[in-house]
Amino acid sequence: MTELIYHVVEHDGGWAYKVGDTFSETFPTHDAAHRAAVRAAGEQRVSGETAGIEYEDSSGKWRSEVDAGDDRPDTKVDD
Repeated sequence: MTELIYHVVEHDGGWAYKVGDTFSETFPTHDAAHRAAVRAAGEQRVSGETAGIEYEDSSGKWRSEVDAGDDRPDTKVDD
């Protein structure tokens, strides 16, 4: 199972959470960014419906897959 770690970091004159190389919006305080990270991490763990998805891979080839909707990552917030 995939694990996503939300890091609370200083960003753009305030605070944000970061997952991989992606930053959230900027929050005025560390506490506000932490609360947003906890909320986002919780939402990542919620199962969805089975659905077909299509996407273009890095080589330009279109792919079709079925997303089971219950294969959710483990999440963690790390200050």
